[in-house]
Parts: sequence; structure tokens; C-alpha cells
Amino acid sequence: MAKTPTKAPSNPANGSKSVAPTDIVPADIGGESPAKAPPVPADAALSFSFAEPQAAGGDTHQVAGGDVATLTTQQGIPVADDQNSLKQGARGPALLEDFHFREKMFHFDHERIPERVVHARGYGAHGFFELTDSLADVSRADVFQRVGERTPAFVRFSTVAGSKGSSDLARDVRGFAVKLYTQEGNWDLVGNNIPVFFIQDAIKFPDLIHSAKPEPDRNFPQAQTAHDNFWDFISLSPESFHMIMWTMSDRAIPRSFRTMEGFGVHTFRLVDAEGKSTFVKFHWKPKQGLQSVAWNEAVKINGADPDFHRRDLWDAINSGDFPEWELGVQLFDDEFADSFDFDVLDATKLIPEELVPIRVVGRLVLDRVVDNFFAETEQVAFCTQNVPPGIDFSNDPLLQGRNFSYLDTQIKRLGGPNFTHIPINAPKCPMAHFQQDGHMAMTNPKGRVNYEPNSWGPIQGGPREDPARGFTSFAEVADGPKQRVRSESFADHYSQARQFFVSQTPIEQKHIGDALVFELSKVERPDIRSRTVSHLLNIDAGLAATVADGLGMPLPDAAVAARAPITDLPASDKLSIVKNGPDSFKGRKLGILLSDGADAAIVKALLKAVEAEGAVYEVIAPKIAGVTLSDGTTVAAKQKIDGGPSVLFDAVAIVVSEAGAALLSIDAAAKDFVTDAFAHCKFIGLTAEAEVIFAKAGIAGDLDDACLTLTGAKDADAFLTACRALRYWNRELEVDLDARPAG
Repeated sequence: MAKTPTKAPSNPANGSKSVAPTDIVPADIGGESPAKAPPVPADAALSFSFAEPQAAGGDTHQVAGGDVATLTTQQGIPVADDQNSLKQGARGPALLEDFHFREKMFHFDHERIPERVVHARGYGAHGFFELTDSLADVSRADVFQRVGERTPAFVRFSTVAGSKGSSDLARDVRGFAVKLYTQEGNWDLVGNNIPVFFIQDAIKFPDLIHSAKPEPDRNFPQAQTAHDNFWDFISLSPESFHMIMWTMSDRAIPRSFRTMEGFGVHTFRLVDAEGKSTFVKFHWKPKQGLQSVAWNEAVKINGADPDFHRRDLWDAINSGDFPEWELGVQLFDDEFADSFDFDVLDATKLIPEELVPIRVVGRLVLDRVVDNFFAETEQVAFCTQNVPPGIDFSNDPLLQGRNFSYLDTQIKRLGGPNFTHIPINAPKCPMAHFQQDGHMAMTNPKGRVNYEPNSWGPIQGGPREDPARGFTSFAEVADGPKQRVRSESFADHYSQARQFFVSQTPIEQKHIGDALVFELSKVERPDIRSRTVSHLLNIDAGLAATVADGLGMPLPDAAVAARAPITDLPASDKLSIVKNGPDSFKGRKLGILLSDGADAAIVKALLKAVEAEGAVYEVIAPKIAGVTLSDGTTVAAKQKIDGGPSVLFDAVAIVVSEAGAALLSIDAAAKDFVTDAFAHCKFIGLTAEAEVIFAKAGIAGDLDDACLTLTGAKDADAFLTACRALRYWNRELEVDLDARPAG
């Protein structure tokens, strides 16, 4: 007697029901993977709801006459000295990085009381950071002390150039901004998915962004750098070419937020209890491995689902497949910094992991979607200057400028100085300060005293600075004249760009060349194209020749280099996506194209294999109502064939009957489904009947080792195992004109 299937709640998207693959009988098969109920968080205390921020009280410490609250910033960071601003020497100039002074003064300036300019399109989620290896040996930061302790977190991913209404799969840098609500104030690690940046000094940031944005007279192109203004700026800024190698690589078109790295970009300092400093670079390593899409695929995904990244993150968290990253640190001292071929304060440079290995110290898990997009994701405010005691800044001029810029940005966007009263921005540790009023103040200090020092006593007089617990800057010795100058140690613009290029696999190198040709082919002025290629000659002669040939232009002379590039830097495997991909198909999505009469045993085996792999699936059919399999089983579809193209999936299977194949072989969308899957180098499972669709699409004779025939249930496991490789890149060399030798 057939087993009755376990019924799942109706799918709100298509009204179908989903069942676990192991419970399938000829009654009802859902059109998509069954949703998993998110597990109960291991630490129930992290399932917090936003409440009114604590503005009064705060931690207390003993002073003569009784207990008194510790003075903090609005971010909850304890203050060590409220009497003196930070200076370069006792009689030297005030320093831009004095975040306590900046916050205190800007709040006073705005007591009388819009879309982000960059990173406008973003998506966020809640989670936690768990320490797995204490950094107490190098930092006094509370968040790095106790192994196993979890700190609430909010992460916002974003694109840089596009507006809020742009598409997810634009070729662009991705923001990777993490807010940790530590017990000593908020720590904002405001990074990207690329470890370097376009410019060395923040004074050039407005120029960079102006050049990348839509050209001001015509206001297009949107979310693209393939235009004259951007490449004009780049071709006149040699320092940008290391970043150009990254943004023209597949790093700029990630498959998912879940499959990209995050970087703090800058060199920071860790400071221990004795005031000793250690340089640090921060890395987020995705547990699901690195993965990107092909450019042609990205263009089509933007048309089929412009919210592809958002939907992917939402679905993963709601199904209980929580995205996870490891936090790694590169720690080094002044001796290494002095011996390194490049300046560690130069944000256009990285430190290869082969030189300074990554020490994994924690994990970041996203386990809860937002309750309201605007209240949380749109209103969250990140500031690079938000660091707790034990983390400090280096003299990186780009970082120093960011520390100034972000606070002003939040005033403009969120209407005034009280943006920390918005729950998503409020610290979850005690706060106590004398800042008051301003636009939309939610809380003000109680009592008559709103200044310090004062003589009202330890209770009525309010909080006082705490030299022991408060933030103190690393006492770095600096000298030299005040001047506007770029350090000579920043002058090498090409060596690491070359190192990145030679670290890529051949297919990744091809994609960089393809991207450069595409972008520069949209540039109208030949002199800009030529000037750009002249820089490429200082990176790799073969790359420059490929791009020149693709543009149909002669090779120019090489650009004059401020410093001769180092040509023998060793390749670094960690810089390649292909070499750091996943080891399973877990968390990926299989698209299964079905027709009426399809072999039920093969379909059921496929779904069982998907479940065993930890992957998900969606059924695509000629009609959204679904199909009836060979044994009478009804299968609801998640996607109609012309609304569910193969670009939405990591791999595809086509299981059809003879009659179904004949019908689909005359359908343009079905032929596009198989030709795109083939052109994008995906693994394809197909029954013998499906070969007629490939024949009608013109690729029957080209089926290769990544096109696996499904003759019975036993083939399903082998197919899912093959899918772990994600791509069969050898195929691209056969189907892409640009892969052929020049001429």
C-alpha cells in the first residue's frame, strides 16, 4: 500500500504543495524544494527585538563619593579623556581621526535641528559573530576575549555605482558592511568583496564616484562603468589598475552574497592592554566557497530576476541554510611592514596570504531576515570610525578620509545627529553622555546637568570619563612638515595588478580580457581606449595584445611607470575563484525541466539526490500548473518555461517524454534554456528523449563530458556528484569566438 505523503504548507508563489523527496508517491510532488523550518538559535538571547536604546545609566565605576556612570560616545564606546582633543604632539595640529571630538562637535552643531550616494542598492540580514580563537594576546577589544561568546551582528551587502532601482548582477564592487553590537560599543567593519581599492587618498573619492556614475548630461548608463567618463578617469589614474584587474574579473559578478569574500581593505591596528600595537587586515571567508557567474549569464539574470541576490539570501535564511563566513586576520608587526615590497598603508595593495597566513578567529552567521526593509536595511548607518577600545586606525590616507566622510553622510541621509536613536543603529550596551536635542531626539539625559566637568557629584553630575576602560589611541610617534604629498612608497601601480592576473586560471584570465574588451568597446573616444591599453602593457603584454585585438586597434606604447613594476612576484592561489570553489553542491539550485510523461523514477531519484546533497531544486514546465509523470504523479511547477530560464540555476536536468520533447523542441524558450545552459558551461543531466531539443537548438553533436545521460534512477547520484564542480569551463573555449587565436 502506498505511503501517504507528508503535506507541506502551500507555496504562496504558485499554490503548489511541497513534500520531502523521500516521501514521494504518485499523488503530489512539489515544484520546488521543501522549505526547512529555521532551527532554534543556539543562543536564545540573540533572538532580540529592537527596544528603545539605553540613554541613561550606563556602566558604573567607583569614584570618591560613590558609583558614577562611565562616559561613552553615542556608539557606547567608553571615553578615556573628555578634556583634550587628539593632536599630533602636545602643540601639534588636531587629528581628523578624533572620532570622539567629531561626534561631540557635530552633535552640538546640529542641536537646532535621502538615497545613499554610493552603495544605494543594498540588502541586509541579522546574525551573530562567535569568537573561536581569542585575540587577547594582541587586543584588549572585548569582542575578542572569550571563546564561544556570541555578539549580535547586522550585515548589509550592496553594489556601489547603481541606484536603489538597479539590478543585482551589475559588474561592480560589492559592499560587505558588518555592524557588531559589542559590549563596548558598536564596531563597524565597512568593507568590500575586493581587498583593494581604486584610489590611495580619500580626496579623490568624489572624482572616482562622479566618473563611475551616469554621465551627468544624459544620466546614463545606470549601474555600469562601460562609458567614457569612468575609463577617462581610470586611464589617467595609474594607481587604479590593480583594482581594475579585480573588477574586470569574475569577482565583480558573484553568484551570491553567500559565495563572496569580504575584506576590511585597510590596514588597522590591534592594541593590547599595555598599549602595544599589532597591524591587522580583516578577511571574511565564505564557508560555501567562492562562486561567480559568467558575464552573458549576468546580463540575462538581470532581465529574468533583477533581485537575484536578494532573493537568494532571503530564501537561504528562511529555509534554515544560514550563510556563514569565517573571520580571519593577518597579523604583522612593524618589522614586516618595513620589509614588505609595498606600503601597508596603501589601500591599492594587499598582503598575499602566502606571506602572512590568515589566522581564523571567529565565524559570522546570518540567521534572521529583517522585519522591515526600510527600518533596518535602509536606515542602518555604518561609520568606519566606530571601533571599540582595542581596535585602532592606521595612517592609511583613504581610511583617514573615510573616518571623516561617513558621519557627514549619515547626517544628510537620516535627517540629523540622532541617527543612533534608530533601533538598528543603537548600541546594545549601556550609553551615557551629555549630547542632547537635535532633530528627532528620542531620549535626552535626565536632570539639570548637561555638561562636564561639573560639581554636582557622582550621581546628579552624570557620567565621567574612564581612563582605564575608555578608548585611547595608539601613541604613534609622527613627525615631518605639514604638506600635500603622496608618499614615494605608494608609487608602484602595476606589480600587484600583474600578480593578480598571473594568479588566475586561464579561463579567469580570458574573462578579464573579455570584460576589458566589452567595457572599452562602449568608450567612444579612441584616445581613452588607447591610453587604457598602454597601462595594460605594464601588467601583462599578452593581456594588452588580447584587448587591443578585441578592439581592433594597434598596440600603443607602454605608459610611463612612476616606478618600474616587479615582474617576478609569485602567483597566489588564494586570489583565484576557481581554485577556491566549493567542495559540494550544497546550497546550490538545480533547475529540472519536465514534460508530461517524464520518467517518474528518474525524477524521484533526482529529488532524492538533491536532498542528500543539501541542495535545492525548482521544477520548470510548459505550464505553471505542472505536469503528470509516467506513473500518474502530478508535479506542480515553480517556473513556467519562459519565466524560468536556465541562468537562474547552478545546474539543470531535462527529463522529458518523447511527446514532451517534440513539443518543447519547437519552443524558443525551451531551446534558449538548453543553449544558455550549454553556453554557460553548466552541468546538464538529460534523458535520451531530450536530445531532440538539443538537436533543434543546434548543439546535439557538441554534447560533452559535462552533459550526463540519465538512463535510470542510478544515474541521479552520479549527476549530482558531477555538479559539485559547478562549471565545465573547457566548453567555453569551443563556443566563444574570443577564445580563438587572434587573426
